[in-house]
Amino acid sequence: MFLERTMMNKLNYFQLLCLFWAALGFGSRLFMSLLGERWNKWEMKKAYSAKKPGWLYAVGISGIALIGYTWFAVFTMEITYSWIIATLILLTAIKLYMLFFQYNKFRAFVVKILHNRKRMLLLNMTVLLFSAACIGMAVCLY
Repeated sequence: MFLERTMMNKLNYFQLLCLFWAALGFGSRLFMSLLGERWNKWEMKKAYSAKKPGWLYAVGISGIALIGYTWFAVFTMEITYSWIIATLILLTAIKLYMLFFQYNKFRAFVVKILHNRKRMLLLNMTVLLFSAACIGMAVCLY
């Protein structure tokens, strides 16, 4: 049904958003498992270095634009249940806030997660389940 629908029509914005978010979740977990400790070193030395990296500003501005456009799309496109993914996207503002205004606390949180196997497993399982739910939403909801 999904393939029939997508072959006849293009994927809508909310389907693309769900599939992109799922790919990001599955892809990051794949890299984490393949790289192991190298991933942890990269994350602490490059991604979340002691000095706030400049790329965070570009990602933050892009994130704010994505949130804004997604809510704009909710009110301008007639897609049932679009508010669900828009609300989930809005929750990323919490991470953006932490990255911009509480960077050191966020970095300390990342260190706690990276050095605790149980917390890391819980985070990974949550991301994988969320990614699967995003695929389900793209296929069945939108």
